Amino acid sequence: MADPHAEQPQSPLDPAKSVFINCPFDPAFEPLFQATIFAVVSCDFTPRSALESGTVAEPRMDRITRAIFSSKYSIHDLSRCRGEGDERLARFNMPLELGIAMARRYLTRGTAEEHDWLLLVPQDHLYVKFVSDLAGFDPKKYDGQIASIVQCVMSWLATRPEAPLPPTPKDVLLAFPDFAAEVELLKLNWGAEPPWPYMVGAARKHAPKP
Repeated sequence: MADPHAEQPQSPLDPAKSVFINCPFDPAFEPLFQATIFAVVSCDFTPRSALESGTVAEPRMDRITRAIFSSKYSIHDLSRCRGEGDERLARFNMPLELGIAMARRYLTRGTAEEHDWLLLVPQDHLYVKFVSDLAGFDPKKYDGQIASIVQCVMSWLATRPEAPLPPTPKDVLLAFPDFAAEVELLKLNWGAEPPWPYMVGAARKHAPKP
């Protein structure tokens, strides 16, 4: 019997409507990750992630690079680039993947496929002290709350050339608890990491219409 949460089979993903999400994968950040997925889907784009492929025989970096190179847009959250734990180690996966996206933009500059990216940082984040080359860019700053990250993501995607008229962030936030509840049901049935198509299917099911 088919799982009711799964997305229906579709044609190959349209790169022009694909958004790669580069963010921390930890329990504390999970609500913000879910909110980002839901905001992307609510703007009628398709979220992409390192989690979308179950091909463990392929190096993770190959999967990430392919997803970025087949997406016109990407979102990069640098929230976890600070010392953590007893050894005070920072996570640099996010800046590394941002670098791949910047290379993708350089390679596609001036073409219809030109890559565009959004940088998200907490309001008090000193990102320019550890990635000084980003000093010339204007990141979106948010307060670490779901409402703030939804507004940042939606205000950016709504101005992309391929964007249809989206619902308002207020409508998305009102619908978000239903999506989050369905994700918890998926986790009960599938474990901590439900299949990516099921996550996206649940987001499409609950995304509000404009």
